[in-house]
Amino acid sequence: MAGSIEKRGKESWRLVASGGRGSDGKRIKHTRSIKAKSKREAEKELAKFVAEIERGSYIEPSKITLSDFSSRWLKDYGEKSLSPTTLKRYREYLESRILPALGHFKLEQVKPLHLLEFYNNLQEDGIRADGKNGGLSEQTILHHHRLISAMFQDAVEWQLLAMNPATNVKPPKVNKKKMEYYDEAETKHLLELVLFEKPKYKLLINMAISTGLRKGELLGLEWSHVDFDEKLIHVVQSSLYVSGKGIITKAPKNESSKRTISIPSKIVILLKEYKAHQNEQRLQVGDLWNNSNRLFTTWDGDPIHPSTINNWFRKFIRRNNLKPIPFHGLRHTAATLLIQKGVHVKTISNRLGHTNISTTMDIYGHALKSSDQEAADKLNDVFTV
Repeated sequence: MAGSIEKRGKESWRLVASGGRGSDGKRIKHTRSIKAKSKREAEKELAKFVAEIERGSYIEPSKITLSDFSSRWLKDYGEKSLSPTTLKRYREYLESRILPALGHFKLEQVKPLHLLEFYNNLQEDGIRADGKNGGLSEQTILHHHRLISAMFQDAVEWQLLAMNPATNVKPPKVNKKKMEYYDEAETKHLLELVLFEKPKYKLLINMAISTGLRKGELLGLEWSHVDFDEKLIHVVQSSLYVSGKGIITKAPKNESSKRTISIPSKIVILLKEYKAHQNEQRLQVGDLWNNSNRLFTTWDGDPIHPSTINNWFRKFIRRNNLKPIPFHGLRHTAATLLIQKGVHVKTISNRLGHTNISTTMDIYGHALKSSDQEAADKLNDVFTV
């Protein structure tokens, strides 16, 4: 198959390749604009372009709609690179709102104004699936924007588009949600109350506060991840529920989430007590026990459902007249307590599994500011004014 290249600018080239003849007998010509530092590099891209056409995998940019592209994007990228929960959420966004509004547009027809109009529509009454008044939250609209932007960016990288229209649209501004956590006194009271709960929940609450693990990471823990002698926990997987698939196990949120953290001696004692209790449970149910090797299980050894934890914690708080916070608030409690105890923010960041220290500082700025003031106050005695 013949092909040629044309220099268009300093590092800009136009690839031209033949697509045979159409039904009318006229020669079909396909073109693609690329960036390449040299003619040799452009020739390599031309060879790939020609091979793509010969395989029949080439799609004319002017013909593919956003709906068509989203199907291919989900298959070629989403199913291979996204977590099951993220993939499920993205499918819902596409099917419920994005494609009904924009799916009929050809990729190159979607302009920044179309996206602005779409985001404005998401703020109108009647858009919510739960039937409540008002539009979607700023956070949910931002999630829609990020999905749209990611798809268009891949369309650019796959050379179906020259530019990403979403880059010229300011994403919706999201006001930071107030951090929900317990202070030291409230935490001590919580831990006193949980002493009277079932061993499983007693350990779960103590582990959440002492480690700062995410709920999925806690539920993904297996006994092989616990090093009793060295007082260590190895975080290597997460347990979550996905509609249509049930409870699944996946790698943690990101590479930095795979980590090993130290645990207090008192938590080691709790773990040993709970292991003995679980062994008794296993003997009681006999052959009905399913050997998942998880710490937190149902009565027959299966991994516990995440919603079970949410439901129990909500009832526990209500029953004991505690300040209402979500279960995830225990992770924030763990981080805040460590900051107040003077632990270096880098150590806290590593324990939490954050990608970088700036994430920790951004989330827990409130506690860091308070801790900094305490540090300044301690210097007062040094000075004579």
